[in-house]
Amino acid sequence: MRIDVNEFAGRYVAVWNEADPDRRHSGIAGLWAEDGVQFTDTGEYRGHSALQARVTEAHQQLVEQGGFVFRAAGDTVGHHDAIRFTTYMVPAHGGEIAWTGFVFVRLDEDGRILQDYQFGDAPTAGVATGNPPGTRAVMEEFLRRSGKGHPEHIAELYAPKVDWRVDWPTENHPIVPWIRPRSTRADVADHFHTFSQHCPPAEGHVSIDHLMVDGINAVLIGTSSQMVKSTGKRFVMTFALHLTVEDGLITRHHMYEDSLTVAEAFDRS
Repeated sequence: MRIDVNEFAGRYVAVWNEADPDRRHSGIAGLWAEDGVQFTDTGEYRGHSALQARVTEAHQQLVEQGGFVFRAAGDTVGHHDAIRFTTYMVPAHGGEIAWTGFVFVRLDEDGRILQDYQFGDAPTAGVATGNPPGTRAVMEEFLRRSGKGHPEHIAELYAPKVDWRVDWPTENHPIVPWIRPRSTRADVADHFHTFSQHCPPAEGHVSIDHLMVDGINAVLIGTSSQMVKSTGKRFVMTFALHLTVEDGLITRHHMYEDSLTVAEAFDRS
């Protein structure tokens, strides 16, 4: 190991806190190889463009809006081409640790990251005292990410364990592939992947007519018009989505929709 591992961890943590876009861009280019990749429990970010978007989005959501900063834990170790260290997310104005991240990276011969594996603990209820994003802010971010259609980015807004329900009397729908039990953040990403595979985003449109927020609860009422790829049939339905936000993450997702209309669009007859 020919580099200062503590200095490396400091640069890694600093880039997530960096407010200046140009310095953040330079920091990312200096840390990751051009084909470097970061793996999280819900996503994969390969190359400088994807990493720029990943770090920028995290900075905007957690640092600018959430009021947190990232700190190195001071436990960095490394040998050969690998480094391991711990990071903390804490309120910028003081308070207890809201999130702990465990990072393992492999480096190229120039000391830049080839592979970056990030493991994290979600914020625990009552731990964060630095004003995590409120319900309305999370809803606005949910709508923004849903509009872009990146399942892993959407799933990052959900807690590791989710109370998930889609309006149908049995657990698994016999025709509609995305109506089935879900309970984890990875399940959430799979749901949005499955939906987009069967209903191409370019052929769909969702309009939100009402957004109502009451404490930790929010209800979205809108209309969804989608084309089913396998049949060429279109369904149009009104829906109500009840979401609950706790400590900045979505813990409940209950969708009330016209599942019969959706099922009829999947019918090949």
